[in-house]
Amino acid sequence: MIEIQFWWLVVLPLFFGLGWLAARVDIKHVIAQSKSLPSAYFKGLNHLLAGETNKAIEVYVDIAKNNEETIELQFTLGLLFRRRGELERAIRMHQKLLARRDLTESQKEHAQLELAVDFIKSGLFDRAENLLHELSQTNAAKEARVELLAIYQQEHEWQKAIEIAEQLRDESHTYQHEIAQFNCELAAAALVRKQEDQAQAYLENALNTHRQCVRARIMLGEILYGQQQYQAAIDQWLQIEAQDEACISLIARHLLNAYEQLGRINEGIDLLQRFLQRYPELDVVDLIYEQIIARQGVDAAHQFVRERLRDAPSMPGLRKLLEAHLLVAPDDQKPEIELIGKLLHDNTREHTMFYCRECGFKTRQFFWHCPGCNGWETYSPIRGKKRKHAE
Repeated sequence: MIEIQFWWLVVLPLFFGLGWLAARVDIKHVIAQSKSLPSAYFKGLNHLLAGETNKAIEVYVDIAKNNEETIELQFTLGLLFRRRGELERAIRMHQKLLARRDLTESQKEHAQLELAVDFIKSGLFDRAENLLHELSQTNAAKEARVELLAIYQQEHEWQKAIEIAEQLRDESHTYQHEIAQFNCELAAAALVRKQEDQAQAYLENALNTHRQCVRARIMLGEILYGQQQYQAAIDQWLQIEAQDEACISLIARHLLNAYEQLGRINEGIDLLQRFLQRYPELDVVDLIYEQIIARQGVDAAHQFVRERLRDAPSMPGLRKLLEAHLLVAPDDQKPEIELIGKLLHDNTREHTMFYCRECGFKTRQFFWHCPGCNGWETYSPIRGKKRKHAE
């Protein structure tokens, strides 16, 4: 025991001394580096921190002209130019970098990747694609494939997008949602060409990749409906409940149309009402209200929305109740109800919009592919809600 304590007394001061020496070396290195930087560098940094990008760029351009060895600074300038939308300057900067003979292999790959991104932003997809393919066997291969995937999506090259997404799949991102949606896009194009068998094959591929792909199930049902196989279409659409119950609202009208074709419209209305009882947030109140008022009259529709609001209070439900109440109210009360309804509508617009969970882009139309951030399956089918998304 005494021997162990002795060794600790020797070793601890030794480690402390080595740590102090290493720290001194690092400090000297940092000081030496800072002294070697032009003083204007810190002036430009201050402009950046103050949000004065234009002034910072002017300073750094001067530094780059007078100190051509500042490779990282030139990369930074290229990025700043691109972010400001000065794509021609960004392209020239990265082309100039790429032409240098003193770049390391890593720096060369970085310059090539940045130049490809410049071309993408400029809409020069062919030139970008060639550069990115050249990086397929380098350390920048993954980043290059990510950019290639963006190109193929913009150009609607869905088969190529599938191939690239398959290469990108790993434990961190399976790309199952994207690959399934690419197959749905291929199916949609096949349907335009009247190639229903080919479309069905793509949709089956989508479901094999991502069993929860609601869009593929909807489209399969639509194909069957078009073939007048109404019960088979209903059977397809009813499987959506097990995939994502919130998406029932996306096929509610389809379901009613199919039941109507079979002469069983009341069965379809009853089914939607059961769904609504099971899933109170389901966005089908307007459709059920519309059907009840057409078939059972104003009083029945008014009673439906009253019960609905009592069971599941919500702002959309209150608006619908006012709409229904307006139909049965005495004439002398209608102006007040109309005014209340207008005020309520104006102050609850957010409840009538679909929201992207990734970027918050809002729209009155449901999208599978967000026009704001280009994400797939990011919209909740329930207005005013954000979609929960899991791999």
